[in-house]
Amino acid sequence: MIKTPDNENRIVVGISHGDINSISYEVIIKSCLDQRILELFTPVVYGLSKVATYHRKLLNIPDFSFQVIQKAEQATLKRPNLLNLHDKDLKIELGESTTLAGETAMLSLNAAIEDLKKGLIDVLVTAPLNKNNVQASMEQPFSGHTEYLAQKLGARDQLMLLVSNNLRVGLVTGHIPLEKVAETITAELIQKKLKLMESSLKMDFAIRKPRIAVLGLNPHAGDGGLLGNQENEILMPVIKKAQDSDMLVYGPFPADGFFAARQYQQFDGILAMYHDQGLIPFKTLAFENGVNFTAGLPYVRTSPDHGTAYDIAGKDIASADSMRAAIYLACDIFNNRQMWNEINKNPLAIGKMEKEN
Repeated sequence: MIKTPDNENRIVVGISHGDINSISYEVIIKSCLDQRILELFTPVVYGLSKVATYHRKLLNIPDFSFQVIQKAEQATLKRPNLLNLHDKDLKIELGESTTLAGETAMLSLNAAIEDLKKGLIDVLVTAPLNKNNVQASMEQPFSGHTEYLAQKLGARDQLMLLVSNNLRVGLVTGHIPLEKVAETITAELIQKKLKLMESSLKMDFAIRKPRIAVLGLNPHAGDGGLLGNQENEILMPVIKKAQDSDMLVYGPFPADGFFAARQYQQFDGILAMYHDQGLIPFKTLAFENGVNFTAGLPYVRTSPDHGTAYDIAGKDIASADSMRAAIYLACDIFNNRQMWNEINKNPLAIGKMEKEN
């Protein structure tokens, strides 16, 4: 955190620049245009000054510029900062997936991760990248930001959580082929994800006693076993066990009727079994301002809930709402975690205070 002249703490938001041929720079720049953000946090974009200048000119915003720095410690409170990764010339091919774009996306992400681990930035917001061109530049498999960050930050487990206001959808399985979903889902895995979701709702979202809905795997939640046995054999016992441990967990609910009847409004969190089961209704309801948050990490990471959008890159029509929401949510979660840690630092003292009051 950075101390302001009036001795207030200012959250430092690290932003990885994503794919240079996509809408990433457009949504980053548009998010930083409002000078009021500097009163709330300090942005540090891990990027390339030449690429930023190229995109700024495309957007025709002559009055905006980044404060170019060489390391995070040089961040200023007065302007959005860009930590320049190098000054080499490189080819920008708007709307195209290139190996160079994948390489620079990972250069930015890895630099931001290192500074996050060192405490030089407080939270990380990742702009969209392309898994295919990233994979072409790497030796190890890359299935997405979520899994990569869990591995780099030493998280034993993680939960992809899509957030828009009070709508929060988590996934038991993430970026895996649909044909492998049923064999991957086990009672142990669901228990882990449920505990992660409850813990995150308490610590990251300041919900004292969260209500969680579990969606069924099969159509109509198995229809009493006619359309599959996972609900009877796996899901219901897990839900019963959670309830016995004083968790407010309900289900399994048929996914289609659950969202159609707006039952999601009755819950603080929804646990979906696989990627599209959770993301299709979520994006239908909240595409403009949805945020991807990785619960379970030792650090706060969020991302806009959209991809590279190559088809509109460079056209000045991309909405920055999701990126802006991702930045604000990261700061909110950071503050909630600090409050949680303070409250739980000495529970005996808290209990004594409550009795005295």
